Amino acid sequence: MLSRALVELGHHVDVWSGQPYPELLDGVALHEIPSLDLWNDPDKPRHEALRQVRDSIDFAEWASTVTGGFKEPITFCRRAARRLTSLEGGFPYDILHDNQSLGAALLPLQAHAPLVATIHHPVTRDRRLALEASRGLKQWWGHFRFYNFLPEQIRVARQMERVMTVSDCSRQDIAAEYRIPENRMRVVGNGIHVDVFQPIAGAVRVPNRLITTLSADQPLKGFRFLAEALALIRETHPDMELTVIGEPGQRTGTADRIRELGLDGAIEFTGRVEDHEIAERYSRATLAVVPSLYEGFGFPAGEAMACEVPLVSTRGGALPEVVGEDGQCGVLAEPGDAADLARAIREVLSMTEERRATMGAAGRRRVLENFTWRRAAERTVDVYREAMALREERAAC
Repeated sequence: MLSRALVELGHHVDVWSGQPYPELLDGVALHEIPSLDLWNDPDKPRHEALRQVRDSIDFAEWASTVTGGFKEPITFCRRAARRLTSLEGGFPYDILHDNQSLGAALLPLQAHAPLVATIHHPVTRDRRLALEASRGLKQWWGHFRFYNFLPEQIRVARQMERVMTVSDCSRQDIAAEYRIPENRMRVVGNGIHVDVFQPIAGAVRVPNRLITTLSADQPLKGFRFLAEALALIRETHPDMELTVIGEPGQRTGTADRIRELGLDGAIEFTGRVEDHEIAERYSRATLAVVPSLYEGFGFPAGEAMACEVPLVSTRGGALPEVVGEDGQCGVLAEPGDAADLARAIREVLSMTEERRATMGAAGRRRVLENFTWRRAAERTVDVYREAMALREERAAC
């Protein structure tokens, strides 16, 4: 969506991407950088993948994956840099924008054009929470090994000319954890696709139905605290149900915890669904819940607000920056606290339908005023121009 908004502002945009390839709109060119794509298909036999290895980059990716590491961001940068520097007719771009790949192979490209990067939040937080939630030494080591890309990403981030991030909270946390000077960082909030995430005409809210999204079943998303909160709420609201946009992880223990709490018949996992169906489900839910322990921005909160659904959100990370003042567009709860999450949900349930509708309408207004993709594109262009001006100043010295 950012690329589309940039084109609408009059800029030429090419997207260089590995798998899974994005669906781009007219006017945006896609340059595919295929990888072995091993993490997208974890059941693929590793010996078959080895037969696909053609060069040292492929081998590095394969060797890291079979030992539990996630090297795709780093190897993507190596492949992309190799292609970019071999283009005929000279280097074609005025600016390079990396979306948190942060491989060292990108740094030499700064000789051709200014390089900026978006870091959505410090992934050191994801790693720390995953390690803390590990059940046993084997799982701890698996999580530690998975994040083997982080040291290189941190080194590279410190050498970027400008770093964009999506919230003030992320800016402060990245500065602290990656040790990047804050004067090289700029806040450019994400956008919400408000033409898709909007209230559905004629939709009727179903009583006692909560909704949440689980894009990835990781400790960071705080789903187990929502499940525990649901069990508490069903003591007084036995008909309360929860729809989860997503599915439980195979090795996370989520399914076991649901059974332990006696919630087998109370939670529906939708699996992967299209955005328009998410909007429809939001429009029929009593309220949406974002139980995350930490968010660098908070797309689930913004998308729910754009659909005018009343919201309960934790204060994890940047979520208060998206949701706004407690009680206006949503009710806030402490992250990692099932009892407080249940308290916030009960507070919204106790409101009149008119009060909840007012809260939902305020949420959409907040999104339209602050979190559209056009506004994000305008702020992004400001950072591009700043990086280009800085390059010209250095060249003149």
